[in-house]
Amino acid sequence: MFILHSYGPAVIFCIITMLCWGSWANTQKLAGRYWRFELFYWDYAIGVLLMSVIFGFTLGNIGSQGRPFLADISQAEAANIFSAMIGGVIFNLSNILLVAAISIAGMAVAFPIGVGLALVIGVITTYFVQPTGSPTVIFLGVAIVVLAIILDAVAYRRLGSSGSGGTKGIALSVAAGVLMGFFYKYVAQSMATDFAAPEAGKLTPYTAVFFFSVGLFLSNFLWNTLAMKFPFAGDPVPIRDYFKGSAGVHLTGILGGIIWSIGMSFSIIASGQAGFAISYGLGQGATLVATLWGVFVWKEFAAAPRGTNKLLTAMFIGYFVGLSLIVYARTVAG
Repeated sequence: MFILHSYGPAVIFCIITMLCWGSWANTQKLAGRYWRFELFYWDYAIGVLLMSVIFGFTLGNIGSQGRPFLADISQAEAANIFSAMIGGVIFNLSNILLVAAISIAGMAVAFPIGVGLALVIGVITTYFVQPTGSPTVIFLGVAIVVLAIILDAVAYRRLGSSGSGGTKGIALSVAAGVLMGFFYKYVAQSMATDFAAPEAGKLTPYTAVFFFSVGLFLSNFLWNTLAMKFPFAGDPVPIRDYFKGSAGVHLTGILGGIIWSIGMSFSIIASGQAGFAISYGLGQGATLVATLWGVFVWKEFAAAPRGTNKLLTAMFIGYFVGLSLIVYARTVAG
C-alpha cells in the first residue's frame, strides 16, 4: 500500500486535508439553493463511502509495504473494526450538527467555532493516544486557536439582528465541535503504529477510513432520519423529496462527500509520520480555509457593523499562528 516515509510530505498531505475539509461545505451552500441540508446530506454520506472504497482498491494496493486492502480487512480484529466504525458514528452526528449550523449561521461561524473546538479537543485526546511532538508547543498552539474561536464568536454576535439564527447557530456549532473532537481518537486506536509492518489484527490507513465510512453511512439512517423528522429549523422533510432532486444536485452532494473523504484519507496517511495529534490538528486548519470562503466568497459578514473586520483579522492571525506552532511541535520533539 502507499505510505509516506518522511515528515515533509506528511505536512503537504495535511495541508491538502486542510483544503479539502475547509472547502467541501461549499457544495452544501450550492445545493442549499435547491433543497434542504438534510437531503444534501444523504448524497454527502454516499460520497464519503464511495471515495473510501476507491482509495482502498487503488492506493491501498500500491507498493510492497503494509497489507493490501482486502487482506487487511480479512485479518482485522472485530474490536478494531468496531472502534473505527464508532468514530464514523460519532463524526456523522457531529457533522450533521455542523451542516445545520452552516445552514443557519454560515461557514464563517460554524467552522471557526465548531471545527475550531473540535481541533482543540481532538489534538489533546489524540496526543494521549500517540504522543508525538513537543507538548508545550502543541498546547500553546491550541491555546491560541481557542482565542481565535472566541474572537469569531464575538464577531458573529456583532451581527445582531442581521445575523440569521443568532444563539442557535453558535449552540449547534459548539455541540458539533464537542462531538467532533472525539471521533478521531477512535479511528487512531484501531490502527497499527507502523504502517509498513502493521501489527496483526490492527487496521492500516485505507481499511480504517473504509470502516469509518461504513459507520458514517449506516448511522446516517438514524441521525439524518431524526434530523428530517425533528428539524433544527423549518418543517419536517419527507424522504420522498430526496427522489425529486436533479442529477446535478445529487452529484453536488456526492462531490462534497468525496472532497471530505480525500481529506480524511490524507490525514490518516500523514499520521504515520506526523503523529495523530499533529495530523489532525493541522487538518483542522480547515477552519481558516472555510472562514476565508465564508467571508470573501459568500459575504457572510457583509452586514456586520464597523470594527468587525478587526476581530476577523485577529482571528485569522490567531489561527495561522496556532496552526504554525502545531506543525513546528514535531520538529522540537527532542
